[in-house]
Amino acid sequence: MPVFSITGDIDPFLHVSLAHGEKIYCESDAMVMMEAGLDLKGKITGGLGAALMRRFANGESFFQQHIEAVRSGGDCLLAPRLPGAMQVLDVGARQYLLSDGAFVAASDKVELKVRTQSLGNALFAQSGGFFITETAGVGQVAVSGFGAISQLEVTPGNDMIIDNAHVVAWDSSLRYEISVTTGSSGGFLGNLVNSQTSGEGMVLRFSGQGKILICSRNRAAFQLWAQRGAQQ
Repeated sequence: MPVFSITGDIDPFLHVSLAHGEKIYCESDAMVMMEAGLDLKGKITGGLGAALMRRFANGESFFQQHIEAVRSGGDCLLAPRLPGAMQVLDVGARQYLLSDGAFVAASDKVELKVRTQSLGNALFAQSGGFFITETAGVGQVAVSGFGAISQLEVTPGNDMIIDNAHVVAWDSSLRYEISVTTGSSGGFLGNLVNSQTSGEGMVLRFSGQGKILICSRNRAAFQLWAQRGAQQ
């Protein structure tokens, strides 16, 4: 099985070691370096329908890069589009849901499926609209977050509320629902107004048993800040 590891402290690389015959797939333009024994091809992973669904669900590229150790084993270095940390997740006993833009790479035995969300989550979450990406199979998947990444553990009876823009990936066994405020009263309209005036934004409430990966930076807020700076 390909071996994934993170190398570097600031804006690290994803280092992948492949034995002869092994292969991985990754987001378009993720490949930075690979040894001569490896081949790189652009492919539609899982067929046309699956590629279209992932495009809508997670903003992934229609074509993905497939790296295979054809002539001999070898190593490659990959990098996400945005600056920030990465983390490798073991897939099999646990499966994960991925937020928009979190996917970096996966071993070929890991499949990215698309499933539907509830209406409320679809309308307000930054997690694929009506569709969201879920891992399946056995292997490893690498995800990235804007800024630093931290791991949280949700336990029964101890729900966790996280700003929607900071969620990277979470255990598929967790229950989650979107809210426009961390408060519990005031009705939907009142909570929406409070959310806008307080700057609280959308939050996801997680319950059950499982882990969540969060990132320290808000991509949308940073883009807005950069645009405002460019206009001054």
